[in-house]
Amino acid sequence: MTRIYLSAPDVGQREEDAIIAAVRSGWIAPLGPEVDAFEQGIAERTGRQYAVALSSGTAALHLALLGQGIRPGDVVLTSTMTFAATANAIHYVGAEPFFIDSDETTGNIDPSLLEHVLADFAARGERVAAVLPVDLLGKPANYTLIEPLAAQYGVPVIADAAEAFGAYHEGRPAGAFGVSAAISFNGNKIMTTSGGGMLLTDDEKLAKHTRYLATQARQPVTHYEHTDIGYNYRLSNILAALGRAQLSRLDSMIARRRQHRAWYRELFEGVRGVTIFGGEDDAQDNVWLTSILVDPDVAGWRAAELSAALAADDIESRPLWKPMHLQPVFAGARSLVTGASERLFTTGLTLPSGSALDDSQMARIGQRVQEFLTKR
Repeated sequence: MTRIYLSAPDVGQREEDAIIAAVRSGWIAPLGPEVDAFEQGIAERTGRQYAVALSSGTAALHLALLGQGIRPGDVVLTSTMTFAATANAIHYVGAEPFFIDSDETTGNIDPSLLEHVLADFAARGERVAAVLPVDLLGKPANYTLIEPLAAQYGVPVIADAAEAFGAYHEGRPAGAFGVSAAISFNGNKIMTTSGGGMLLTDDEKLAKHTRYLATQARQPVTHYEHTDIGYNYRLSNILAALGRAQLSRLDSMIARRRQHRAWYRELFEGVRGVTIFGGEDDAQDNVWLTSILVDPDVAGWRAAELSAALAADDIESRPLWKPMHLQPVFAGARSLVTGASERLFTTGLTLPSGSALDDSQMARIGQRVQEFLTKR
């Protein structure tokens, strides 16, 4: 039996042909015509004026924060339920992450808690440099509430849409919110460039500054001249070719993941104490990953027990993100928590969801789950 992964890359002949063509073009180093075309395609998909292709979603977050002038000692309000890259990027610029707990249905930042924190900071005369919401597992945060709240207090929004490319909120694409947004094309994402990301914005000056910083902050002279600290963050032409091939298949890959979500709903229908995380399916989500929540008092078993049973058949699963306020590296960080994200972490289990999963693999997952439930 081969290992079944949570979200393996979904690549085929189209991607292979695109990479070969890029190699044969001679554009091997970073930048080139594929990068330009990829940026244009992503900008069009997200409704943004500008897109800057970068080496990772983390690089996009880092440069987005720098682009807002965020500096050591500043405070950035962000989701506690997220991957470490979000909080790490805040530390890259020397700022302090302030972690805010989740809406328990979606896992995204709770707008009511955000409002409380913004009001509290304003009352104390303490500056908030940015709000950085995270679009969790393919469901965008509630920007309908978040953006007006941030604007009320004069705070810019930077959207971490790393997991949500291809999704929508109120008809607007993920990545279209905030003064800038970051998306990821890591190997496990909805579409991939192996490693890569993109910064999205409607601000021409910000886009130009991002390109400048991402190419080692080189001055436009024939010799190497630097007046700022820069970064080696640009995407290669070859990987951009892979991205363009993936982008052409994005909708079909989302549709496949949506089929998996429906299949999991059917698999766990009627199983006491088990619900599909994220609430009702929304046609606007990209359904990147499907997770379940297990109430052990009702189900009679814990999420970790099912995970162990799947692992015995070499099927990958994992808990939901461990909240950042519980991470040792961020011990002592300020936060406003209700326990919602911790409950999601302890009761949640993410199951194989990739669009490359075939029917035989899904049947194998189903068989192992049914065997586990029968023994319960």
